[in-house]
Amino acid sequence: MLVRDAMSTVILTLGPAHTLRQAAALMSARRVGAAVVLDPDAGGIGILTERDILNSVGLGQSPDAERTHAHTTTDVVFAAPTWTLEEAARAMAHGGFRHLIVLDRGEVAGIVSVRDIIRSWVPAREPAPVP
Repeated sequence: MLVRDAMSTVILTLGPAHTLRQAAALMSARRVGAAVVLDPDAGGIGILTERDILNSVGLGQSPDAERTHAHTTTDVVFAAPTWTLEEAARAMAHGGFRHLIVLDRGEVAGIVSVRDIIRSWVPAREPAPVP
């Protein structure tokens, strides 16, 4: 199975000036663990994860004052839609992260997460029989 078969194509995109509280609220509402941050001044495409927000709050920083640009990972490992899920899982395990932005011809095409890969590898649970 390929990354394109498992990735999410509905992507939450943030700007560099969003506060971490705004980012957290949007991520929570969409039930996603990562957002793509588009910041042309800082190199283009980055990723903000729930872990980034948690680390900031854990350091005592204010989610109302902190901006996404200060917490965005910009040295991103990108996946191609033609990667196998094994290649994506290997990249995640090697890099110690749970999300990959998927680029297709230089454009953001989706995000694939560890959860997406697991869902593809493990058949969906069947409903429990009713007694």
